[in-house]
Amino acid sequence: MKKTLWLAAVAVISIPASAQTIGEKELQEIRAGFRATGETKAIQNILTHDKDIKSNALNRARQGKIDHYFKYRVKVKGITDQKSSGRCWMFASMNALRPAVMEKYRLETFDFSHNYLYFWDIFEKANLFLENIIATGQQPFDDRAVAWYFKTPVGDGGVWNLYYNAGLKYGVVPQSVMPETAHSDNTAQLIALVNERLRGGGYRLREDVKAGKKTADIQSAKKTILTDIYRILALCLGEPPTTFTWRYKDNAGDVHELKDYTPRQFYREIVPDDYSPDNYIMIMNDPTRDYYRRYEIRNSRNTLEGLSWTYLNLPNGDIKNAALASIKNNEAMYASCDVGKQFNREAGILDTAMYDYASLLGVPFDMDKKARILTRQSGSTHAMLLIGCDTDEQERPLKWEFENSWGASAGHEGYLTFTDAWFDEYLFRVVIHRRYLDEKALRGLQQPPVQLPEWDYMN
Repeated sequence: MKKTLWLAAVAVISIPASAQTIGEKELQEIRAGFRATGETKAIQNILTHDKDIKSNALNRARQGKIDHYFKYRVKVKGITDQKSSGRCWMFASMNALRPAVMEKYRLETFDFSHNYLYFWDIFEKANLFLENIIATGQQPFDDRAVAWYFKTPVGDGGVWNLYYNAGLKYGVVPQSVMPETAHSDNTAQLIALVNERLRGGGYRLREDVKAGKKTADIQSAKKTILTDIYRILALCLGEPPTTFTWRYKDNAGDVHELKDYTPRQFYREIVPDDYSPDNYIMIMNDPTRDYYRRYEIRNSRNTLEGLSWTYLNLPNGDIKNAALASIKNNEAMYASCDVGKQFNREAGILDTAMYDYASLLGVPFDMDKKARILTRQSGSTHAMLLIGCDTDEQERPLKWEFENSWGASAGHEGYLTFTDAWFDEYLFRVVIHRRYLDEKALRGLQQPPVQLPEWDYMN
Protein backbone atom coordinates (compact mmCIF):
# COMPACT_ATOMS: atom_id res chain seq x y z
CA MET A 1 0.00 0.00 0.00
CA LYS A 2 2.80 2.42 0.92
CA LYS A 3 4.55 1.64 -2.38
CA THR A 4 1.38 2.37 -4.34
CA LEU A 5 0.91 5.71 -2.58
CA TRP A 6 4.56 6.63 -3.20
CA LEU A 7 4.25 5.88 -6.93
CA ALA A 8 1.08 7.94 -7.12
CA ALA A 9 2.81 10.84 -5.39
CA VAL A 10 5.69 10.67 -7.86
CA ALA A 11 3.24 10.73 -10.77
CA VAL A 12 1.46 13.80 -9.38
CA ILE A 13 4.70 15.65 -8.67
CA SER A 14 5.97 15.01 -12.21
CA ILE A 15 3.00 16.82 -13.78
CA PRO A 16 3.63 20.56 -14.26
CA ALA A 17 1.41 22.93 -12.28
CA SER A 18 0.30 24.52 -15.57
CA ALA A 19 -1.03 21.21 -16.91
CA GLN A 20 -4.76 21.18 -17.60
CA THR A 21 -7.09 18.24 -17.76
CA ILE A 22 -9.94 18.05 -20.27
CA GLY A 23 -12.99 19.24 -18.38
CA GLU A 24 -16.57 19.72 -19.55
CA LYS A 25 -15.93 23.37 -20.49
CA GLU A 26 -12.84 22.52 -22.53
CA LEU A 27 -14.61 19.63 -24.24
CA GLN A 28 -17.54 21.83 -25.23
CA GLU A 29 -15.18 24.40 -26.76
CA ILE A 30 -13.33 21.72 -28.70
CA ARG A 31 -16.54 20.14 -29.96
CA ALA A 32 -17.78 23.53 -31.04
CA GLY A 33 -14.76 23.78 -33.32
CA PHE A 34 -16.15 20.94 -35.42
CA ARG A 35 -18.94 22.71 -37.28
CA ALA A 36 -21.41 20.40 -38.96
CA THR A 37 -21.63 22.38 -42.21
CA GLY A 38 -22.72 20.88 -45.50
CA GLU A 39 -19.09 20.73 -46.60
CA THR A 40 -18.03 18.99 -43.38
CA LYS A 41 -20.83 16.45 -43.72
CA ALA A 42 -19.87 15.71 -47.32
CA ILE A 43 -16.21 15.11 -46.36
CA GLN A 44 -17.27 13.01 -43.37
CA ASN A 45 -19.50 10.87 -45.58
CA ILE A 46 -16.61 10.27 -47.99
CA LEU A 47 -13.99 9.48 -45.36
CA THR A 48 -16.18 7.24 -43.21
CA HIS A 49 -17.01 5.19 -46.31
CA ASP A 50 -13.55 5.16 -47.99
CA LYS A 51 -10.64 3.97 -45.82
CA ASP A 52 -8.02 5.56 -48.13
CA ILE A 53 -7.53 9.15 -46.97
CA LYS A 54 -4.57 9.55 -49.31
CA SER A 55 -6.49 8.99 -52.55
CA ASN A 56 -9.11 11.52 -51.47
CA ALA A 57 -6.39 14.10 -50.82
CA LEU A 58 -4.88 13.74 -54.31
CA ASN A 59 -4.35 17.21 -55.73
CA ARG A 60 -6.05 17.05 -59.12
CA ALA A 61 -4.53 20.37 -60.16
CA ARG A 62 -1.06 18.74 -60.15
CA GLN A 63 -1.96 15.75 -62.30
CA GLY A 64 -0.40 15.80 -65.76
CA LYS A 65 1.85 18.73 -64.88
CA ILE A 66 5.02 16.68 -64.33
CA ASP A 67 6.51 14.52 -67.09
CA HIS A 68 9.29 11.93 -67.02
CA TYR A 69 11.64 13.58 -69.52
CA PHE A 70 15.13 14.71 -68.51
CA LYS A 71 17.74 16.91 -70.15
CA TYR A 72 20.53 15.07 -68.34
CA ARG A 73 20.40 11.37 -67.54
CA VAL A 74 23.01 8.76 -66.62
CA LYS A 75 23.15 5.70 -68.88
CA VAL A 76 21.79 3.02 -66.57
CA LYS A 77 21.23 -0.68 -67.18
CA GLY A 78 17.78 -1.73 -66.05
CA ILE A 79 15.65 -2.20 -62.98
CA THR A 80 16.29 -4.58 -60.07
CA ASP A 81 13.87 -5.83 -57.40
CA GLN A 82 14.68 -6.12 -53.70
CA LYS A 83 11.31 -7.86 -53.09
CA SER A 84 10.11 -7.84 -49.46
CA SER A 85 13.42 -6.95 -47.89
CA GLY A 86 15.09 -3.86 -46.48
CA ARG A 87 18.18 -4.19 -48.67
CA CYS A 88 17.62 -0.98 -50.66
CA TRP A 89 21.01 0.40 -49.56
CA MET A 90 22.71 -2.69 -50.94
CA PHE A 91 20.81 -2.59 -54.23
CA ALA A 92 21.53 1.12 -54.70
CA SER A 93 25.24 0.63 -53.96
CA MET A 94 25.52 -2.28 -56.37
CA ASN A 95 23.36 -0.65 -59.05
CA ALA A 96 25.85 2.21 -59.16
CA LEU A 97 28.53 -0.33 -60.17
CA ARG A 98 26.51 -2.47 -62.60
CA PRO A 99 27.09 -0.41 -65.77
CA ALA A 100 30.87 -0.64 -65.38
CA VAL A 101 30.69 -4.42 -64.92
CA MET A 102 28.54 -4.77 -68.04
CA GLU A 103 30.96 -2.64 -70.03
CA LYS A 104 34.02 -4.52 -68.73
CA TYR A 105 32.66 -7.95 -69.65
CA ARG A 106 30.60 -6.74 -72.65
CA LEU A 107 27.30 -7.98 -71.21
CA GLU A 108 23.71 -7.26 -72.22
CA THR A 109 22.48 -7.91 -68.67
CA PHE A 110 24.10 -8.40 -65.29
CA ASP A 111 23.26 -8.36 -61.62
CA PHE A 112 25.13 -9.04 -58.41
CA SER A 113 24.18 -11.66 -55.86
CA HIS A 114 22.54 -9.57 -53.17
CA ASN A 115 21.91 -12.79 -51.26
CA TYR A 116 25.66 -13.42 -50.94
CA LEU A 117 26.45 -10.05 -49.40
CA TYR A 118 23.26 -10.08 -47.34
CA PHE A 119 24.46 -13.27 -45.62
CA TRP A 120 27.71 -11.60 -44.54
CA ASP A 121 26.03 -8.33 -43.62
CA ILE A 122 23.69 -10.03 -41.14
CA PHE A 123 26.45 -12.30 -39.83
CA GLU A 124 28.76 -9.34 -39.19
CA LYS A 125 25.97 -7.30 -37.61
CA ALA A 126 25.38 -10.22 -35.23
CA ASN A 127 29.03 -10.14 -34.16
CA LEU A 128 28.95 -6.36 -33.67
CA PHE A 129 25.81 -6.67 -31.54
CA LEU A 130 27.38 -9.32 -29.31
CA GLU A 131 30.58 -7.32 -28.89
CA ASN A 132 28.54 -4.25 -27.94
CA ILE A 133 26.64 -6.34 -25.39
CA ILE A 134 29.92 -7.61 -23.89
CA ALA A 135 31.34 -4.07 -23.77
CA THR A 136 28.25 -2.78 -21.90
CA GLY A 137 27.81 -5.89 -19.76
CA GLN A 138 28.24 -3.97 -16.51
CA GLN A 139 25.69 -1.31 -17.47
CA PRO A 140 22.06 -1.69 -16.31
CA PHE A 141 19.45 -2.93 -18.78
CA ASP A 142 17.82 0.48 -18.85
CA ASP A 143 21.06 2.17 -19.92
CA ARG A 144 20.20 3.94 -23.17
CA ALA A 145 22.88 2.21 -25.24
CA VAL A 146 21.99 -1.25 -23.89
CA ALA A 147 18.29 -0.66 -24.58
CA TRP A 148 19.15 0.52 -28.10
CA TYR A 149 21.20 -2.61 -28.85
CA PHE A 150 18.53 -5.01 -27.62
CA LYS A 151 15.70 -3.16 -29.38
CA THR A 152 16.89 -4.39 -32.78
CA PRO A 153 20.03 -6.55 -32.59
CA VAL A 154 20.25 -6.80 -36.38
CA GLY A 155 18.12 -5.60 -39.28
CA ASP A 156 18.00 -5.31 -43.05
CA GLY A 157 18.52 -1.55 -43.08
CA GLY A 158 21.73 0.27 -43.72
CA VAL A 159 23.62 2.91 -45.63
CA TRP A 160 26.41 2.93 -48.19
CA ASN A 161 29.23 2.40 -45.70
CA LEU A 162 27.77 -1.03 -44.87
CA TYR A 163 28.13 -2.06 -48.50
CA TYR A 164 31.69 -0.77 -48.53
CA ASN A 165 32.58 -2.62 -45.32
CA ALA A 166 31.10 -5.96 -46.37
CA GLY A 167 32.27 -5.76 -49.97
CA LEU A 168 35.83 -4.96 -48.97
CA LYS A 169 35.95 -7.83 -46.46
CA TYR A 170 34.01 -10.57 -48.28
CA GLY A 171 33.91 -9.46 -51.89
CA VAL A 172 30.96 -9.85 -54.25
CA VAL A 173 29.78 -12.45 -56.74
CA PRO A 174 27.50 -12.52 -59.80
CA GLN A 175 23.84 -13.25 -59.16
CA SER A 176 23.98 -16.72 -60.72
CA VAL A 177 26.71 -17.83 -58.29
CA MET A 178 24.46 -17.46 -55.24
CA PRO A 179 20.86 -16.80 -56.36
CA GLU A 180 18.13 -15.33 -54.20
CA THR A 181 16.12 -17.61 -51.94
CA ALA A 182 12.64 -17.35 -50.45
CA HIS A 183 14.16 -15.83 -47.30
CA SER A 184 16.44 -13.32 -48.98
CA ASP A 185 13.44 -12.09 -50.95
CA ASN A 186 11.23 -11.99 -47.85
CA THR A 187 13.36 -11.49 -44.77
CA ALA A 188 10.93 -10.86 -41.90
CA GLN A 189 10.81 -14.39 -40.44
CA LEU A 190 14.55 -14.94 -40.82
CA ILE A 191 15.42 -11.68 -39.06
CA ALA A 192 12.92 -12.37 -36.27
CA LEU A 193 14.55 -15.73 -35.49
CA VAL A 194 18.08 -14.35 -35.74
CA ASN A 195 17.15 -11.57 -33.31
CA GLU A 196 15.53 -14.00 -30.88
CA ARG A 197 18.71 -16.07 -30.77
CA LEU A 198 20.85 -12.94 -30.38
CA ARG A 199 18.74 -11.52 -27.57
CA GLY A 200 18.91 -14.80 -25.69
CA GLY A 201 22.62 -15.12 -26.28
CA GLY A 202 23.20 -11.48 -25.41
CA TYR A 203 21.34 -11.88 -22.14
CA ARG A 204 23.58 -14.78 -21.14
CA LEU A 205 26.73 -12.93 -22.19
CA ARG A 206 25.75 -10.09 -19.86
CA GLU A 207 25.36 -12.60 -17.05
CA ASP A 208 28.84 -13.95 -17.81
CA VAL A 209 30.33 -10.46 -17.76
CA LYS A 210 28.67 -9.57 -14.47
CA ALA A 211 29.84 -12.88 -13.00
CA GLY A 212 33.43 -11.90 -13.84
CA LYS A 213 34.12 -14.77 -16.23
CA LYS A 214 37.39 -14.78 -18.14
CA THR A 215 37.57 -13.00 -21.49
CA ALA A 216 38.47 -16.26 -23.25
CA ASP A 217 35.36 -17.97 -21.84
CA ILE A 218 33.13 -15.07 -22.86
CA GLN A 219 34.55 -15.08 -26.37
CA SER A 220 34.03 -18.85 -26.57
CA ALA A 221 30.39 -18.36 -25.61
CA LYS A 222 30.08 -15.65 -28.23
CA LYS A 223 31.50 -17.98 -30.90
CA THR A 224 28.85 -20.57 -30.02
CA ILE A 225 26.14 -17.98 -30.62
CA LEU A 226 27.70 -16.94 -33.92
CA THR A 227 27.89 -20.60 -34.98
CA ASP A 228 24.12 -20.79 -34.43
CA ILE A 229 23.58 -17.59 -36.44
CA TYR A 230 25.71 -18.97 -39.27
CA ARG A 231 23.61 -22.15 -39.24
CA ILE A 232 20.32 -20.22 -39.45
CA LEU A 233 21.62 -18.08 -42.30
CA ALA A 234 23.10 -21.03 -44.21
CA LEU A 235 19.87 -23.03 -43.92
CA CYS A 236 17.72 -20.11 -45.16
CA LEU A 237 20.05 -18.39 -47.61
CA GLY A 238 22.52 -21.09 -48.63
CA GLU A 239 26.20 -21.16 -47.75
CA PRO A 240 28.36 -18.49 -49.42
CA PRO A 241 31.06 -19.77 -51.78
CA THR A 242 34.73 -19.14 -51.06
CA THR A 243 35.59 -19.56 -54.75
CA PHE A 244 33.37 -19.71 -57.80
CA THR A 245 33.24 -20.41 -61.51
CA TRP A 246 31.19 -17.98 -63.59
CA ARG A 247 30.25 -18.71 -67.18
CA TYR A 248 28.70 -15.89 -69.17
CA LYS A 249 27.86 -14.94 -72.73
CA ASP A 250 28.95 -11.52 -74.00
CA ASN A 251 26.93 -9.29 -76.30
CA ALA A 252 28.67 -10.80 -79.33
CA GLY A 253 27.39 -14.25 -78.38
CA ASP A 254 30.73 -15.62 -77.22
CA VAL A 255 30.83 -17.76 -74.04
CA HIS A 256 33.49 -17.00 -71.43
CA GLU A 257 34.45 -18.50 -68.09
CA LEU A 258 35.99 -17.06 -64.94
CA LYS A 259 37.31 -20.05 -63.06
CA ASP A 260 38.42 -20.43 -59.44
CA TYR A 261 37.75 -16.79 -58.66
CA THR A 262 37.38 -15.60 -55.11
CA PRO A 263 34.67 -13.06 -54.26
CA ARG A 264 37.32 -10.58 -53.16
CA GLN A 265 39.14 -10.92 -56.48
CA PHE A 266 35.91 -10.17 -58.31
CA TYR A 267 35.23 -7.17 -56.06
CA ARG A 268 38.67 -5.69 -56.77
CA GLU A 269 38.13 -6.09 -60.49
CA ILE A 270 34.76 -4.37 -60.68
CA VAL A 271 35.15 -1.36 -58.36
CA PRO A 272 36.90 1.83 -59.51
CA ASP A 273 40.56 2.14 -58.54
CA ASP A 274 39.74 4.99 -56.15
CA TYR A 275 36.67 3.36 -54.61
CA SER A 276 37.06 4.28 -50.95
CA PRO A 277 35.54 6.65 -48.36
CA ASP A 278 38.45 9.02 -49.04
CA ASN A 279 37.02 9.69 -52.49
CA TYR A 280 33.37 8.71 -52.32
CA ILE A 281 31.83 11.07 -49.79
CA MET A 282 28.45 10.82 -48.11
CA ILE A 283 26.92 14.29 -48.12
CA MET A 284 23.80 15.05 -46.13
CA ASN A 285 21.23 17.79 -45.78
CA ASP A 286 20.40 18.03 -42.07
CA PRO A 287 19.15 21.55 -41.21
CA THR A 288 19.23 20.72 -37.49
CA ARG A 289 23.05 20.88 -37.47
CA ASP A 290 25.85 23.14 -38.67
CA TYR A 291 26.69 22.93 -42.36
CA TYR A 292 30.19 22.22 -43.66
CA ARG A 293 30.85 19.97 -40.68
CA ARG A 294 31.44 16.22 -40.59
CA TYR A 295 29.42 13.95 -38.31
CA GLU A 296 29.86 10.30 -37.37
CA ILE A 297 27.16 8.11 -35.86
CA ARG A 298 28.76 5.72 -33.37
CA ASN A 299 28.41 2.00 -34.08
CA SER A 300 26.43 2.62 -37.26
CA ARG A 301 28.23 -0.06 -39.23
CA ASN A 302 28.15 -3.83 -39.76
CA THR A 303 31.73 -5.08 -39.36
CA LEU A 304 33.44 -4.47 -36.03
CA GLU A 305 36.52 -3.06 -37.74
CA GLY A 306 34.62 -1.21 -40.45
CA LEU A 307 33.68 2.37 -41.20
CA SER A 308 30.80 3.88 -39.24
CA TRP A 309 28.29 6.11 -40.96
CA THR A 310 30.10 9.43 -41.51
CA TYR A 311 28.68 12.34 -43.46
CA LEU A 312 29.44 15.92 -44.46
CA ASN A 313 26.47 18.21 -43.80
CA LEU A 314 25.77 20.62 -46.68
CA PRO A 315 23.03 23.03 -47.76
CA ASN A 316 20.69 21.70 -50.43
CA GLY A 317 22.07 24.13 -53.02
CA ASP A 318 25.57 22.70 -52.67
CA ILE A 319 24.26 19.14 -52.91
CA LYS A 320 22.29 19.97 -56.05
CA ASN A 321 25.27 21.60 -57.75
CA ALA A 322 27.45 18.57 -57.05
CA ALA A 323 24.75 16.06 -58.04
CA LEU A 324 24.04 17.81 -61.33
CA ALA A 325 27.74 17.85 -62.17
CA SER A 326 27.95 14.10 -61.47
CA ILE A 327 24.92 13.36 -63.66
CA LYS A 328 26.32 15.44 -66.50
CA ASN A 329 29.46 13.32 -66.26
CA ASN A 330 27.39 10.12 -66.49
CA GLU A 331 28.03 9.08 -62.87
CA ALA A 332 25.03 7.82 -60.92
CA MET A 333 24.93 8.29 -57.16
CA TYR A 334 23.68 6.36 -54.16
CA ALA A 335 20.97 8.53 -52.59
CA SER A 336 18.39 8.15 -49.84
CA CYS A 337 15.20 9.95 -48.96
CA ASP A 338 11.86 9.82 -47.16
CA VAL A 339 10.17 8.06 -50.05
CA GLY A 340 6.72 7.75 -48.49
CA LYS A 341 6.06 11.48 -48.34
CA GLN A 342 3.86 13.00 -51.06
CA PHE A 343 4.45 9.96 -53.26
CA ASN A 344 2.04 9.04 -56.04
CA ARG A 345 3.05 5.43 -56.50
CA GLU A 346 0.94 4.83 -59.59
CA ALA A 347 2.36 7.83 -61.47
CA GLY A 348 5.88 7.37 -60.11
CA ILE A 349 6.01 11.02 -58.99
CA LEU A 350 7.07 12.66 -55.72
CA ASP A 351 5.89 16.26 -55.40
CA THR A 352 5.34 18.42 -52.30
CA ALA A 353 1.91 19.46 -53.64
CA MET A 354 0.81 15.98 -54.71
CA TYR A 355 -1.59 15.45 -51.78
CA ASP A 356 -3.53 18.26 -50.13
CA TYR A 357 -4.44 16.91 -46.71
CA ALA A 358 -4.88 20.40 -45.29
CA SER A 359 -7.74 21.22 -47.65
CA LEU A 360 -9.38 17.83 -47.23
CA LEU A 361 -9.26 17.78 -43.44
CA GLY A 362 -9.23 21.51 -42.68
CA VAL A 363 -6.13 21.06 -40.50
CA PRO A 364 -2.65 22.63 -41.01
CA PHE A 365 0.31 20.37 -41.81
CA ASP A 366 3.06 22.95 -41.96
CA MET A 367 6.25 21.67 -40.31
CA ASP A 368 9.49 22.52 -42.07
CA LYS A 369 12.27 19.97 -42.64
CA LYS A 370 14.05 20.81 -39.39
CA ALA A 371 10.92 20.33 -37.30
CA ARG A 372 10.05 17.08 -39.08
CA ILE A 373 13.51 15.66 -38.37
CA LEU A 374 13.58 16.64 -34.69
CA THR A 375 10.07 15.27 -34.06
CA ARG A 376 10.82 12.04 -35.98
CA GLN A 377 8.05 12.89 -38.45
CA SER A 378 10.54 12.52 -41.29
CA GLY A 379 13.77 10.68 -41.88
CA SER A 380 15.48 8.68 -44.56
CA THR A 381 13.52 5.50 -45.29
CA HIS A 382 14.75 4.27 -48.66
CA ALA A 383 17.89 4.30 -50.82
CA MET A 384 17.89 4.51 -54.61
CA LEU A 385 20.15 5.61 -57.43
CA LEU A 386 20.09 9.30 -58.40
CA ILE A 387 20.40 9.31 -62.19
CA GLY A 388 18.66 12.27 -63.84
CA CYS A 389 18.01 16.00 -63.72
CA ASP A 390 15.88 18.34 -65.84
CA THR A 391 16.81 22.03 -65.87
CA ASP A 392 15.47 25.34 -67.20
CA GLU A 393 17.26 27.69 -69.60
CA GLN A 394 19.48 28.96 -66.78
CA GLU A 395 20.44 25.37 -65.80
CA ARG A 396 18.40 25.57 -62.59
CA PRO A 397 17.01 22.15 -61.60
CA LEU A 398 13.30 21.57 -62.12
CA LYS A 399 13.04 17.89 -61.32
CA TRP A 400 15.19 14.83 -60.69
CA GLU A 401 15.02 11.05 -61.26
CA PHE A 402 15.67 7.94 -59.18
CA GLU A 403 16.37 4.43 -60.42
CA ASN A 404 14.44 2.34 -57.89
CA SER A 405 14.77 -1.31 -56.85
CA TRP A 406 11.10 -2.32 -56.61
CA GLY A 407 10.87 -3.98 -60.00
CA ALA A 408 9.93 -2.59 -63.41
CA SER A 409 6.19 -2.50 -62.64
CA ALA A 410 6.56 -0.03 -59.76
CA GLY A 411 6.37 3.70 -60.43
CA HIS A 412 7.17 4.82 -63.97
CA GLU A 413 8.63 1.60 -65.40
CA GLY A 414 10.72 1.23 -62.26
CA TYR A 415 11.87 4.87 -62.09
CA LEU A 416 10.66 7.73 -59.89
CA THR A 417 10.52 11.42 -60.80
CA PHE A 418 10.68 14.01 -58.03
CA THR A 419 10.40 17.79 -58.14
CA ASP A 420 13.14 20.14 -57.05
CA ALA A 421 10.92 21.31 -54.18
CA TRP A 422 10.57 17.70 -53.01
CA PHE A 423 14.38 17.40 -53.13
CA ASP A 424 14.60 20.27 -50.65
CA GLU A 425 12.19 18.70 -48.18
CA TYR A 426 12.73 14.95 -48.34
CA LEU A 427 16.09 14.06 -49.88
CA PHE A 428 18.66 13.44 -47.17
CA ARG A 429 21.94 11.97 -48.39
CA VAL A 430 24.00 11.30 -51.49
CA VAL A 431 27.29 9.44 -51.96
CA ILE A 432 29.33 11.35 -54.51
CA HIS A 433 32.90 11.54 -55.73
CA ARG A 434 34.84 14.34 -54.09
CA ARG A 435 35.73 15.78 -57.51
CA TYR A 436 32.24 17.30 -57.65
CA LEU A 437 32.47 19.15 -54.31
CA ASP A 438 33.46 22.80 -54.13
CA GLU A 439 36.34 24.21 -52.09
CA LYS A 440 34.20 25.09 -49.08
CA ALA A 441 32.88 21.53 -48.86
CA LEU A 442 36.36 20.07 -49.27
CA ARG A 443 37.61 22.22 -46.41
CA GLY A 444 34.81 20.80 -44.27
CA LEU A 445 36.12 17.31 -44.98
CA GLN A 446 39.40 18.16 -43.32
CA GLN A 447 37.79 18.51 -39.87
CA PRO A 448 37.51 15.57 -37.48
CA PRO A 449 33.88 14.35 -37.33
CA VAL A 450 31.57 15.33 -34.50
CA GLN A 451 30.61 12.12 -32.67
CA LEU A 452 26.89 11.29 -32.44
CA PRO A 453 25.29 8.50 -30.37
CA GLU A 454 23.82 5.30 -31.80
CA TRP A 455 20.28 6.53 -31.15
CA ASP A 456 20.73 9.77 -33.08
CA TYR A 457 17.59 10.79 -34.97
CA MET A 458 19.40 10.40 -38.28
CA ASN A 459 20.10 6.71 -37.62
